[in-house]
Amino acid sequence: VLVDLEKLIADRHQRLPEGSYTTYLFTKGVDKIGKKIGEESAEVIIAAKNDSKEELRYEAADLIYHLMVLLQNQGVPMEEIYEELSKRYVGRKE
Repeated sequence: VLVDLEKLIADRHQRLPEGSYTTYLFTKGVDKIGKKIGEESAEVIIAAKNDSKEELRYEAADLIYHLMVLLQNQGVPMEEIYEELSKRYVGRKE
């Protein structure tokens, strides 16, 4: 799913189709995208504090989507994130 979502976001970034929320974010730039990440982060925390798995799942998906838009906007492919996570955590025995 993340690979497909990354492709969709990249396509929207390249084509900037009118009426797309993703296009709106790209045209507003890093300040707007960053603001959305902040809002979604707070909503994830609130959902967790509310002990609502459904709400947490929904808000976490929003946060991941907005983070992926930011990464695309800044030219950082998800593959680099996977590689960084792999360097940090794969094969560790703790």
